[in-house]
Formats: sequence, C-alpha cells, structure tokens
Amino acid sequence: MKILAISDTESKILWDYFDKSRLEGIDVILSCGDLASEYLSFLATFFKGPVLYVHGNHDTSYEQKPPEGCICIEDQIYVYKGVRFLGLGGSMRYKPGPHQYTQAQMTRRAARMWFSIWKARGFDVLVTHAPAKGLGDGTSLTHTGFQAFCGLLERWKPAYMVHGHMHLNYDPLAKRVRKFGETVIVNAYEKWEFEVGEKKVF
Repeated sequence: MKILAISDTESKILWDYFDKSRLEGIDVILSCGDLASEYLSFLATFFKGPVLYVHGNHDTSYEQKPPEGCICIEDQIYVYKGVRFLGLGGSMRYKPGPHQYTQAQMTRRAARMWFSIWKARGFDVLVTHAPAKGLGDGTSLTHTGFQAFCGLLERWKPAYMVHGHMHLNYDPLAKRVRKFGETVIVNAYEKWEFEVGEKKVF
C-alpha cells in the first residue's frame, strides 16, 4: 500500500501547482496535523482513497470547519484494505487550548486504546502529530515528544510511525526517517511517500 503523508506546511506542488497525476498510485493520504482545512478538503476532492487525519496543536479551526470528505482517526483504529491505522494527535501542553496534552494525559489516552489494539491484534501505522520522546523531538516544552508513544512502539512493534510537528527546516541535520526497534519512524513535514511492507535500507 502506497501512502502519502503530509504535515505542518501545505505543499505548493500539491496545491498551488496541483496536477492530479501526482496522486496516481497513492492508496491513502495521512495528515499529521497543522494543515489548513481547505487544503485537506481540496485533496479529498481529487483523491479516490481515504484522507485520514489527526489534529495538530494549531488545528483549532477544525472545530468550526472540519476538512470535508476526510476522516478523523483520533483515538481509534481505522482499517483500510487490511492496514490498521492508529491515530493519536496533539502536542505537549505548553499553553491553554485544545489538542495539547501533558505526558500523563497522553499516557491515559494511549492506555484507553489498548483493548481496541488488542482486539485488532495490533496496528500497522501509528499516526501522530508530535514525535515520540527522544525520537526526533525537540528540546523546548512545545516540541517535546510523548513517552507514551515509545511504549506503544515497544509493545506492538508497528511497521511505521508517522508524525509531524518538527519542521525539517528547523534543523538542517534533522532526520526525515529513523528506526526504533522494528518500527520505521517518518517525519511527514510537508510531504513524504512510503509503502507499508516496503523494505527500507538505512
């Protein structure tokens, strides 16, 4: 299954200079947050497969104007063509507002998913906005990753974790792709394509 992951900044190639041929061969679009609702709705208009999303810390406008034609997978496992996607959006709480969580709050969110995960016999792709603690996160409170995600990766060993929040232009040495145990971790900043089941070479 070929997946287009997007996050944090709208790609000019996919919006301003859009050509629907760019979506040929893509099975699923994953939004990892902090993207304009209109952008996701635009992509859904031209795309035959599902556009799945979780919230970023700046997606407050989704409450009044959610992306049309798209599917929110927050706190659930969404299965498409046998591939199981688990969504846990939001960032570390750094000020009052929605889609922000303390470490303890995210730990409780993840814990509430365990029965659903067990029932689904695991999951294949963890879709988040923030990274996991110590795995591509930052040093500020705003960009600290969640420890709960590390626990999910260690216990269930999904093929992929896809996140946003850490703009790759923050640090020219930042990694787009890294590995943690059996899981490939992808920073979806702007856009990145990958295949579930594809053998990665590092």
